[in-house]
Amino acid sequence: MDEITEALQVTSTSILPQIKKLKDMSLVLQEDRSYTLSPIGKVLVEKMQPLVSTIELFEDNFEYWSEKDLQAFTLSFKKRLGELGKCKLIQPDLDRMFELDPEVVEGLSSSAYILEAIAYFYPPMIALCQELAKKGVEFSFLMSESVYERYYTDYIEDLRDMLALKNVKFFRYSGELKIASLTVTDKFFMLSLFPKNQRHFDRESLICHEPAALSLGTELFNELLLDSTQITEVPHK
Repeated sequence: MDEITEALQVTSTSILPQIKKLKDMSLVLQEDRSYTLSPIGKVLVEKMQPLVSTIELFEDNFEYWSEKDLQAFTLSFKKRLGELGKCKLIQPDLDRMFELDPEVVEGLSSSAYILEAIAYFYPPMIALCQELAKKGVEFSFLMSESVYERYYTDYIEDLRDMLALKNVKFFRYSGELKIASLTVTDKFFMLSLFPKNQRHFDRESLICHEPAALSLGTELFNELLLDSTQITEVPHK
């Protein structure tokens, strides 16, 4: 009982009627002052946990999720969103809209590998990734068609230099990449989605650090790879 009241921040007097209801429904078993889930209770809790986790995820950053286009996610991924756990919303200041967030720079700089998918051309992120790749960081970069064309047109020598590195892999996405950007490292998972109206992209991102989030982010990146082609050389203009 002491553990229950401490975890819920309530008094035993207020929680006892609720526990009695659970006992009457055969969801909780009692032995002296100790309570355990019944076999039925364990099954229900196992099914409830994903729902509770997803609700908590949306509640923490409700405006972000409600304004973004979630069609980029497969149904299976949507069902597992709760696994992202506690996420922090990164909102660029107006006077630093085109700069990388210091927390992101620090996280990338200390990462052993980077998986990056991006649907819009963002020179600061690309420049930092190039710098880290040249230092030996394992790097996989998935680009939308438009990003590849811009890279090839305006930064062809940088692209050639990157492709020459053994620790770098480039992929060209087929079709429309609906996720604005996706970053997965051994340190964090960061996600940026386009707004529903597709007109006012504010570069807001969610960053998560829990192991389950890194695993889920990696799975999402690998799903994108299924519709991508690896670039091994740059054709001459």
